Amino acid sequence: MTMLDQMRRHKGWLKWSLALVVLTFVVFYIPDFLSPSAGAAPNEVLASVDGEEITVRDFQRRYTAQLQAYRNAYGAQMSEPLLRQLGIDQQILQQLVDEEAMVVEARRQDISVSDVEIRERILAIPAFQENGRFVGEARYRQMLQFNNPPLTTSDFEDSLRRAVLVEKLRNAVTGWMSVSDEEVAQDYKRRNEKVKLDVVPLTADAFRTHVSVNDAEIAAHFDKNKEPYRIGEKRKIRYTLVDVENVRQQVTVPQAEIDAFFKQNAAQYSTQEQVAANHILFKLEGKDEATVRTQAESVLKRAKSGEDFAALAKQFSEDESNNTTGGSLGEFGRGSMVPEFEQAAFAMKAGDISDLVKTSFGFHIIKVDRNSPATTRPLAEVRTEIEDQLKWQTAQQQAETTAKGLEAQMKTAADLDRIAKERGLHVQDTGAFLRDEPIDGLGPAPEVSAQAFQLAEGAVTPAMRVARGWAFATVTGREEPRLPELAEVRERVREDLVRDRAAELAKTKAAEIATMLKGARDFGAAAKTAGLEVKTTELIARASPIPDLGVSPEVDTVAFSLPQGGVSDAISTPQGTAIIRVVEKQTVTEDAFATGMDQMRGELINQRRDRFFSGFMLEAKKNVKIVIDQEMLQRVVGPAPAGGPATPAPGGSPVFPGR
Repeated sequence: MTMLDQMRRHKGWLKWSLALVVLTFVVFYIPDFLSPSAGAAPNEVLASVDGEEITVRDFQRRYTAQLQAYRNAYGAQMSEPLLRQLGIDQQILQQLVDEEAMVVEARRQDISVSDVEIRERILAIPAFQENGRFVGEARYRQMLQFNNPPLTTSDFEDSLRRAVLVEKLRNAVTGWMSVSDEEVAQDYKRRNEKVKLDVVPLTADAFRTHVSVNDAEIAAHFDKNKEPYRIGEKRKIRYTLVDVENVRQQVTVPQAEIDAFFKQNAAQYSTQEQVAANHILFKLEGKDEATVRTQAESVLKRAKSGEDFAALAKQFSEDESNNTTGGSLGEFGRGSMVPEFEQAAFAMKAGDISDLVKTSFGFHIIKVDRNSPATTRPLAEVRTEIEDQLKWQTAQQQAETTAKGLEAQMKTAADLDRIAKERGLHVQDTGAFLRDEPIDGLGPAPEVSAQAFQLAEGAVTPAMRVARGWAFATVTGREEPRLPELAEVRERVREDLVRDRAAELAKTKAAEIATMLKGARDFGAAAKTAGLEVKTTELIARASPIPDLGVSPEVDTVAFSLPQGGVSDAISTPQGTAIIRVVEKQTVTEDAFATGMDQMRGELINQRRDRFFSGFMLEAKKNVKIVIDQEMLQRVVGPAPAGGPATPAPGGSPVFPGR
């Protein structure tokens, strides 16, 4: 994990810690990322855990915050479509379900949180302190209202109560766990030992051009390995659709309704203050603080005397995530960095260079490039967005009402055809599809697929929510599982055969080269003579990327067992084959271990407790009824335009009376 990732993750908002609540206090609205979904109202239910509902609003808040965190970390190139490809929407929904399951389990175990406990936690949150003291109730309420979107005190305190509840559950389940001194020593050594390697990678792709296969070989391979190419059971359906887009085109929204929505949700169209900054990091872990401070002060003096900050960052910064780009952190808002760093950065103006700033990561020198003030988009600019959102919401409601009204009439395939004709609804016949394949005209539609594979002949499904609206379907054809003819899968068989042979060639060649390199006086020269490229790493720890191979446990195992100067046999990995030479080994000193032992012990205990608690919750969830509406999720994050969560309604506080 990069240092920038760690800085942003340090708040722990995805863990079951109090920082989760602090993050909800500093969520940012991102109009580019989560604009009005295809009619999914904020109070619609995405999932439920033993009857406890997770709404679209809950999801949108978490989704928006996570997207902002990624943009802060990686810049504008980290787009929503890319994150969707990585499954960010499913991950966030699962996080919400898991968190709700923890709350359910805590209550089942009669764990509770008193108002006194909540008050004590609020008083201790740094965000609500000035000069080490609580800011006062009036400022506390004001800070929550200035959040984006605004939070009521009861909203915030309810979230905090849930977080403390889960914290107490975790402590009750895992508080007895510990680690021995021997385990701490072993793990510290594993994490901090480093090696510098010469690597000769031989990937299978490099040998593909040396492989040729003929038709007879393809046929022979297929005859011996038919089962992997088996085609599963398929269905064909005819469906009709109450299309939300068609309904939307008929919807009009009164101007007064648009004005009222903007007034109620103005915070959604605001952006908070942002800072674009660079930094130089001097890590403290395992080092003498006074020595590190002296080095940092020397570099600070050079930076303040006018030396190129980016050049200094490239030379001295130990933040691997951005030192090669001059220490650039991009633009970020409040709540994105650890408190000490944030406080310093937001107190600076463009061009300023800070004094040394100490955080849990070490000493930082910060330079601010620009300050972006908070802004609010005027109604004239967002009127069309609001109108589109309200149109989608109205259209979705009308489409659902229409579909539910038709449901009782849709009993047979003949009914489907007749009603579709009477209503002017489009009817489509699909090709055959597997259970997990997209459906012609509908795309991924899990509920439709599930119904198609269990529907009786001639029957019609209930109204089913899909990305485009509401669908009814009847089965028109069945195809049983079968082994294909070679012609149907020839290219796939050929590709598999070429890949396997290229991998074998790579292994054979690597074994020959390893023997040659082991006997050579000069590893690099011998490799070059053989026409091979040697790639040299920096000093790297276990689980670091290896050139052309990525992270490789197989290479790690060999590299850390060889002596300095040792040359390996050919090492097979899923990504290819490699031969390595250990150029340098860096071992752990007793002084470094003594300095880092306590921190390592804490990390190991937390890891052990996390694993145990995860296993505990997996078992606990078996006794909990969890319902997830995947079709609703598609509507929320699908291609239709959409907006952020509505402003919470005012409410009282159970902790500070009189509100």
